[in-house]
Amino acid sequence: MTAADIPRTLGQPDQGFEGNRFTGIPIYDALTQWDLSKSDAPSVLLPGLATSWAVDQKDKTKWTFNLRGGVKFHDGSPFNADAVVWNVQKVLDKEAVHFDASQVGVTASRMPTLRSARKVNDLTVELTTSEPDAFLPLNLTNLFMASPAHWQKKFDAAQGATPADKSKAAWTAFAADPAGSGPFKVTRFVARERLELAANKGYWDPKRTPKIDKVVLMPMPEANARTAALLGGQVDWIEAPAPDAMAQITQRGFKIYSNAQPHVWPWQLSFAEGSPWLDKRVRQAANLCVDRAGLKQLLGGMMAEPKGVVPPGHPWWGNPKFDIKYDVKGAQALMTQAGHSAAKPLKVKVQISASGSGQMQPLPMNEFVQQSLKQCYFDVEFDVIEWNTLFTNWRKGAKDPSANGANAVNISFAAMDPFFAMVRFVSTKAFPPVSNNWGYYGSPEVDKLVADARNSFDDKARDAALAKLHAHMVEDPPFIYIAHDVGPRAMSAKVKNVVQPRSWFIDIATMTID
Repeated sequence: MTAADIPRTLGQPDQGFEGNRFTGIPIYDALTQWDLSKSDAPSVLLPGLATSWAVDQKDKTKWTFNLRGGVKFHDGSPFNADAVVWNVQKVLDKEAVHFDASQVGVTASRMPTLRSARKVNDLTVELTTSEPDAFLPLNLTNLFMASPAHWQKKFDAAQGATPADKSKAAWTAFAADPAGSGPFKVTRFVARERLELAANKGYWDPKRTPKIDKVVLMPMPEANARTAALLGGQVDWIEAPAPDAMAQITQRGFKIYSNAQPHVWPWQLSFAEGSPWLDKRVRQAANLCVDRAGLKQLLGGMMAEPKGVVPPGHPWWGNPKFDIKYDVKGAQALMTQAGHSAAKPLKVKVQISASGSGQMQPLPMNEFVQQSLKQCYFDVEFDVIEWNTLFTNWRKGAKDPSANGANAVNISFAAMDPFFAMVRFVSTKAFPPVSNNWGYYGSPEVDKLVADARNSFDDKARDAALAKLHAHMVEDPPFIYIAHDVGPRAMSAKVKNVVQPRSWFIDIATMTID
């Protein structure tokens, strides 16, 4: 993995979506899940622990979810409506004894309108949102179901002066010995070193009952170290191989998988008072000054050149009037109009990481962009910090001391869900610490576009509303759109039945190994 540590195993992973990929989806299930079985079609939403769902036509803040019967957690206890209510409470109900503040940041920001869950019967729950929200079923792919009974055993055995102390101790014990309902069970955990998983042969979905008996996950943030581990036979699979080693990897008989996917690698900009990015001409100039073709060459071809959050032809595209391309003269003209020149460059500071989930090859990529922007009168400084710290800072916002004076941040994001792709970066309701509008971008016009999309429960109407929002986000950009990831990973030829979906995620459960 590119992470510097094992993503958390207690139910709600950290380390960005690499955590969801490696300690979320394999160990746990959610009410809804992504279809990761196809490489030639976009990943769509499927039933998970819920078999069906519907919004109340009279009150669209209420949803009914019908649950899958016969599912058991790894500890043998049953999954049911009580378990759903318990798992919602763990991140939303501060009065619940099992509420865990440490899981809130990586969960609530991904489903910001969910407020409560109510048991209707053993296999039916009612979920309530703060406002009508057509995105809820998509958001729920991020709420992983942990075993309440298993946690209760840890709580009963825990030491502590108060229930809060015992709860914290119980979650620590649960993380070392977790119980979800997913296709793999945790058998060994060594912090910062390895996580071992074993097949859950009693998994409820025959299509995803693992044929691989054991999976070992190792954090290895440095690309050359990962590549050496693969070539040396230490591992069978690496994420984000070193670009200059691609030829050697394939020559040695390993296979490189990649696919176009909804995953954006941008600079997210600050709109706080005094930010150098407040002038739209400056933001458009920066988007015209990045040599994306050159960056793609640097990465051995392992990226796609963006025109926005989504590509032309996507249902959310919307035909924006501003064209993101490489146009140095056009960028220089805009910068001159904004009062900048080679003699008077615009100083900007970007907080970046040296590795991390979806960060691709962040140091060489950012240095390339730094040089690219220099020709358009930008003077770029970097603040390099550890990935998980950067990810945590993301919800604190550009005005927080954790930004260390940065007026942009480089954090990649998955874009398969309209909330994840757009809404959380532009809605004033997503200002820190609620969600990831780090830069405080927003206006009544944008909030109206968001509301139109969120209140559209018909797919075509929702796509039309999202297309208007996307066009606005290209014409008045909150980002510098730098790259779209294609998720390169290299594997031993022994690993078979690998499906590289058009998704940030991948399913280990369906793979085999010779």
